[in-house]
Amino acid sequence: MPEIRRVAILDDYQHTAHRHADWDSLPEGTRLAYFSEHLGSAEEVIAALEPFDVVVAMRERTPFPAEVLDQLPNLRLLVTTGPANAAIDTAAAAQLGIVVSGTRAAGLTSTAELTWGLLHALSRSLPAEDHNLREGAWQTTVGRDLHGARLGVIGLGSVGSQVARVGVAFGMDVVAWSSHLDTGHAEALGVTPVSKRELLTTSDVVTLHVRLSPRTTGLIGPDELALMRPDALLINTSRAPVVDERALLAALHAGTLGGAALDVHLTEPLPIDSPWCDAPRTVLTPHLGYVTAGAYETFYRDALADILAYAADKPIRVLTP
Repeated sequence: MPEIRRVAILDDYQHTAHRHADWDSLPEGTRLAYFSEHLGSAEEVIAALEPFDVVVAMRERTPFPAEVLDQLPNLRLLVTTGPANAAIDTAAAAQLGIVVSGTRAAGLTSTAELTWGLLHALSRSLPAEDHNLREGAWQTTVGRDLHGARLGVIGLGSVGSQVARVGVAFGMDVVAWSSHLDTGHAEALGVTPVSKRELLTTSDVVTLHVRLSPRTTGLIGPDELALMRPDALLINTSRAPVVDERALLAALHAGTLGGAALDVHLTEPLPIDSPWCDAPRTVLTPHLGYVTAGAYETFYRDALADILAYAADKPIRVLTP
């Protein structure tokens, strides 16, 4: 039977991982370490994790390319929260004899809920109004109505569909596009399928809900941003590389885009000197889409089950190259 000696739980920013699973059920003598600070560079990851034979990674926060995995000689099981992880080189892991296990999906409804929180915050300038009110100022902005406005949903999967349903409930004109859009599914939701160009040129709000892949990287670049209305809002709770960040920053500073709300960033945690920290007409959140108690319970309980199954020499939810 594989021996479990040292387990690392990564990116436990809120110091809550210990509450969401019965870690005492790990084999007797197992040493468990929680990392509350993000491990940034490959060198930091290797130095910190070299002693561990099991690592639990939170989504795609910490990359595990071949060159990192090759320098973790004790690693035998790498657990990722979620059913897939583009930041792990599963082919390299297989060659090195490292089992990669996933968990059930979680945070889908919470991401859709956050999308609407960001949309409201941006369309009604809620962060600015909250700040100004505390400084003694009263009603400093004029918000915009959502009822009757056009909501463009890019990606009509699980999260995008939930966002679209709410848009319909708000009385918005909801349209959608993706490279493989199911028109029947869209119409059943009360959503109008349109071309990518029509969505971008006519929508008051564009919200992104696609998986990160070579096909979706840079999906919204300079050309796409130039098509959008100068008062349009862009919401991204998907993945940062889906949008060309430089082009988006340039559009915001030039005033050719109404605003942007971003929950995902190319560098996470976002550095204090990031140009996004003083970008105009923006609402920024620290990748909160799946950060809820319910999602954490699913992730950590499944991660524990993965470890116990591996210890019994019966790995589960194994991710293959």
